Amino acid sequence: QVQLVESGGGSVQSGGSLRLSCGVSTNTRRGDTLAWFRQRSGKEREGVAAYDSDGATSYADSVKGRFTLSRDNVKNTLYLQMNSLKPEDTAMYYCAHGYLVASKLDPFEYNNWGQGTQVTVSS
Repeated sequence: QVQLVESGGGSVQSGGSLRLSCGVSTNTRRGDTLAWFRQRSGKEREGVAAYDSDGATSYADSVKGRFTLSRDNVKNTLYLQMNSLKPEDTAMYYCAHGYLVASKLDPFEYNNWGQGTQVTVSS
C-alpha cells in the first residue's frame, strides 16, 4: 500500500502561484504513475497532471502552460507548480498513485490516494 501526503494548498488571488507537494512512502518502480487530480464543489474528480516512472508527463488541457510537474527522487516527493491561477482552479487537490496506468488522467486507474489539500483562488 502506497501512502501519499499532500501539502502546499492555500488561498491566493487570481494570477498568483502555489506549489503543491506529494510525499510518497515508497521508491519509484518501473510502471508507477503519480498524478494530481482535483475536485471542485459539486463536480466529479478530474485529472490535472500525471508523472510516469520514466519521466513522461501528461497535462489536462485546462492547465497546460500554467502547471508544471517535477519530482525529487531523493525526497520521494512529487511537486505541482501552479502559476497564473484562476478562480476556476479552486478545488480540493489530490495526489494519487497507480501502476501500469493506461489512461493517465482517469481517476479510476488509480488505487492509492492522499487526503487532499485545498486550493482557493479569489478573483
